[in-house]
Amino acid sequence: MDRIDEILASYREEMMETVQKWVRIPSVKGEPAPDAPFGVEARKALDTAMADCEAFGLKTEIFDGYAGHADLGDGSTRDALAILAHLDVVPVGDGWSRDPFGAQRIDGKIYGRGTSDDKGPAVAVLYAMRAVKEAGIPLKRKVRLILGCDEECGSSDMRYYKQVTEMPRSGFSPDADYPVINIEKGGAHIQFVGKNSHEGLHVLSMQVGERANVIPGFASALVEGDEAMAERAQEAGKKLGFPVTTMLCNGAVIIETTGMTGHAAFPSHGRNAIGQMLLIFKELGATGALLSLADAVGMTYNGENLGIAMSDAISGELTGSLDIIKVDDDSVEALMDIRYPVLLNRDAMVEMIKMRLPDFEITVPTSHKPHYVSEHTELVQELLEAYHEVTGAEKKTIAIGGGTYAQSMEEGVAFGALFPGEVEMAHQADEFMTEESIYQNARIFARAIIRLAGDNRTESEE
Repeated sequence: MDRIDEILASYREEMMETVQKWVRIPSVKGEPAPDAPFGVEARKALDTAMADCEAFGLKTEIFDGYAGHADLGDGSTRDALAILAHLDVVPVGDGWSRDPFGAQRIDGKIYGRGTSDDKGPAVAVLYAMRAVKEAGIPLKRKVRLILGCDEECGSSDMRYYKQVTEMPRSGFSPDADYPVINIEKGGAHIQFVGKNSHEGLHVLSMQVGERANVIPGFASALVEGDEAMAERAQEAGKKLGFPVTTMLCNGAVIIETTGMTGHAAFPSHGRNAIGQMLLIFKELGATGALLSLADAVGMTYNGENLGIAMSDAISGELTGSLDIIKVDDDSVEALMDIRYPVLLNRDAMVEMIKMRLPDFEITVPTSHKPHYVSEHTELVQELLEAYHEVTGAEKKTIAIGGGTYAQSMEEGVAFGALFPGEVEMAHQADEFMTEESIYQNARIFARAIIRLAGDNRTESEE
């Protein structure tokens, strides 16, 4: 593989500049426009990526702004090695100390929304394909890079893609962790709708959260009260250990609390500002729906207070985070993101939640089933070998709570791009990816392509 590494090393600086170029496009989902179903910025990101793929000699096609693909080699699409990554990003959120779309390079890191999730890994795949092409590695099957624009909001892009063209049977998505993720938990968004009680604490308004899969790091609420209420709120924050600020406002009090944003698949890594606020409400005498949510969810993240805590030996424990809430004078609406183990029945879980919160109308607007691929498949074993060859690290499979494009394929797994021991920055403020990590990912992906799609009758690169 010396030739592959030489090529990638020669393009290392250009690779980082490509990451910067892609990250500078603020491809948060926006209002639909002609040929841009997820907004003009998402379409710009797709056009930019496809232009780069084409410049490297790959055959490209765009599908009505939903997604695009770039092919290396020829052969059956059904039997192609598919590599799926996404160009859309979650909203910026709070707590940034740098320009979220500045793509600044500081101390060997590239900062910006989407660097690690998922533009940096996508660029690493593109340069791996370029290196395999430039090295003249014979291929026994086509390699197809598929780039989508709606992964963060339900993957409607991949559903559309599968309607208008053929999805390869097998492949991987560089949108999670190493070594190989062959199990993805099931997921469900649980919608709660209840009445806002005016007894005890009267919350006048509150609207927090932008996406169901992003833990909010800041919450603000307007409550009825005076200076004494403001003092009580600050005392509640001290008691609970949460940072709280207050401000008097025309016969009411603004209460603010700061947590730490993060990915809903890893709620214990963040600090949910909605949960903090609910517990403050409880201390201030809240009743009705808000008290019920404080008791049933609060700052917990494993479903214990909802009666749905569970783990299994295959996929680990259930996780949940309440990431969106809207309160007005009449109602309380909230959305919870739950990632549940392979062996848990989704419908039974929902019934348990309804029993625990009978005063709420509870629905499930979106959900997906758990996804599992045997660790004994050629796909998994060859990916593990590629990873081990570069890192020397243990070859093992793991399960995650996150959902990736891997579920779009019959035999799809998540492979990279976060190395063990690295800080998870997806969906967080000051998101970054190290330049070294991007480069090492490209080395691993090139080896994976050769192992899974290379013609093994040729030994010139061994």
